Amino acid sequence: MSVAILGPTFQDLAANVNRNISRLSLIFVGRASGYLCGSMVGGVLFDYMNHFLLLGVSLLATAVGLYLIPVCKTATLLVAVMSVFGASIGILDTGGNVLILALWGDRGAPHMQALHFSFALGAFLAPLLAKLAWGTTVPAGNHTEPNWHPGAPNSSSEAHARSLFGVPDDMNLVWAYASIGTYILAVSVFLFALLCKKSARQTKSTVSAQGSRRAQHHKALLCLLFLFFFFYVGAEVTYGSYIFSFATTHIGMEESEAAGLNSVFWGTFAACRGLAIFFATCLQPGAMIVLSNVGSLVSSLFLVLFDKSPLCLWIATSVYGASMATTFPSGVSWIEQYTTLSGKSAAFFVIGASLGEMAIPAVIGILQGQYPDLPVVLYTCLVSAVFTAVLFPVMYKLATLPLDHQRTGKRKSEDQKALLSSSEPNDCEEENEGEDAEIWNGMDFEAVEVNDPGRHSVIETSREILMGPTPKVSLQLLQNA
Repeated sequence: MSVAILGPTFQDLAANVNRNISRLSLIFVGRASGYLCGSMVGGVLFDYMNHFLLLGVSLLATAVGLYLIPVCKTATLLVAVMSVFGASIGILDTGGNVLILALWGDRGAPHMQALHFSFALGAFLAPLLAKLAWGTTVPAGNHTEPNWHPGAPNSSSEAHARSLFGVPDDMNLVWAYASIGTYILAVSVFLFALLCKKSARQTKSTVSAQGSRRAQHHKALLCLLFLFFFFYVGAEVTYGSYIFSFATTHIGMEESEAAGLNSVFWGTFAACRGLAIFFATCLQPGAMIVLSNVGSLVSSLFLVLFDKSPLCLWIATSVYGASMATTFPSGVSWIEQYTTLSGKSAAFFVIGASLGEMAIPAVIGILQGQYPDLPVVLYTCLVSAVFTAVLFPVMYKLATLPLDHQRTGKRKSEDQKALLSSSEPNDCEEENEGEDAEIWNGMDFEAVEVNDPGRHSVIETSREILMGPTPKVSLQLLQNA
């Protein structure tokens, strides 16, 4: 909710700081830069600090940022606040994944799906809260035009412009941000309360005491997952951002139809993330990734082949949104099955996802302007689907190859022990009995030899033999038993 509220209130914020939209677009750059820094710093801090404490502080900073954003009266201050706000969001995004992995490990697939469903649900509810519940409206004026400049202010407006903070003309803007900030503040109180819960600390220590796994190709897996999320998140954001303009310019849809098409994409995206909570209880994360890759590859291929068909665009868009829904949480749950993720590891692939979110839509915007007659957006989705479909089998091979080798060796050793214990001739039994007699005679001789101190020495000698038996003695004792 805190991230998605910026889109529907962007014009209101521009009016509040007396800037046009094109000159205020730096707030997106500031938020993205803060998000990257927060992801990197949060990944390091989560390895050394209490998870609940760090998440609570991040939520508290997010709430403060939401209270300050609508009352900023200068563009520079708004960009600065948005940067700090983005850093707190980056810590939350990394910390949520790390906390679920720390609590449930490789059994946390349903919880991971629920976490990412909450992202989609909040993004769906934020525009409704901003425009329908509170009804923020842009004040009358031509402030959104690129050549707009404020007129000569009077003395009262000059004093108002010199202040950094001030109440905006539209109070609904304040209520929209304050309601989300209050909700986040309440959640932070619950996280701080968990610091006082002894059971929460015990749960964390129990899971961490179970031991960590580290794949043989741990770093290679993280690099491939970085690329995997780079293409996946970039394609997701690109399609959701450009499908409206593509439908109106390339196919000739009405704006109302294009808006409905955009809603279908995000609606199926959120609905399938909700259903994935239940699917994750009966399907492995790897199987869900394969299904998602197949669905996105087939739907994007149909989009490219039938790019002029409105019916195909509607059907393929819904399938594409449903296919993209479970990839990210399933990817995090899948890699946790083979190698333990620390805070720095989680921050690494979160940075890859955020870089894809920034770079791919920006490049596509430039290419779309240079080649307006080509469906560049659809080509991007198809290429990203091919990359993710190729990368996952490579990651799976790297993750499972050492495990398969270890399991094969373990099975061979168990089979050899079973064959040795089941096939013993009679003459071998007689020789074993003779060896047993020699071993016990040796043990008795040691007991008699140190019999001077009495019974205490015999007990100590027997205890030493039992504490450090040779493999031969242990095998004979087990066979006699």
